[in-house]
Amino acid sequence: MALTRQINLMPDWIRNELVSRGLVGAYEGRPDYQRNDYLGWIDRAKLATTRRKRLDQMLDELDRGDVYMRMAWHG
Repeated sequence: MALTRQINLMPDWIRNELVSRGLVGAYEGRPDYQRNDYLGWIDRAKLATTRRKRLDQMLDELDRGDVYMRMAWHG
């Protein structure tokens, strides 16, 4: 299903983190809305430290595989 809201593009620094942690497949395995939500959520942070914390949370959730935005997820 195509998203009807604004599409958030992935910055290179986030792609590099996914590649370095071996999580590209986990990221691409998530539904479109989750990938878009993660990117928008990270991008909306005003401080670089907050963007980093949010990226780390996304990476941890992708690594676990059963969490989305701190909620249980059974993909």
